[in-house]
Amino acid sequence: MVFDEELLAKLQRLAMIEIEEEKKEQIAKNLSDVTAFMDNLKHVDTDGIEIHHTQSTPLRQDVIKKEGSLAQEVLKHAPQAQDGYFIVPKIIE
Repeated sequence: MVFDEELLAKLQRLAMIEIEEEKKEQIAKNLSDVTAFMDNLKHVDTDGIEIHHTQSTPLRQDVIKKEGSLAQEVLKHAPQAQDGYFIVPKIIE
């Protein structure tokens, strides 16, 4: 796939980024290289390779750590804290 100026401008708009003029040519070349590599995957022979479907994602066990709480550690550095909460000045009336 060839990335011309028009396509690169469209990608900029979609990604909501701004590409510097001096970098546009290199980025277009890089994108062309990536899409060419991906096109090569179309030609990979996958006959005889079994499809592996995962039914669920293995989850870690919920284990309570006894060595202290991260919340307590963070609250130690707060200017003011009480009952596990930050104390801040009231800003809404």
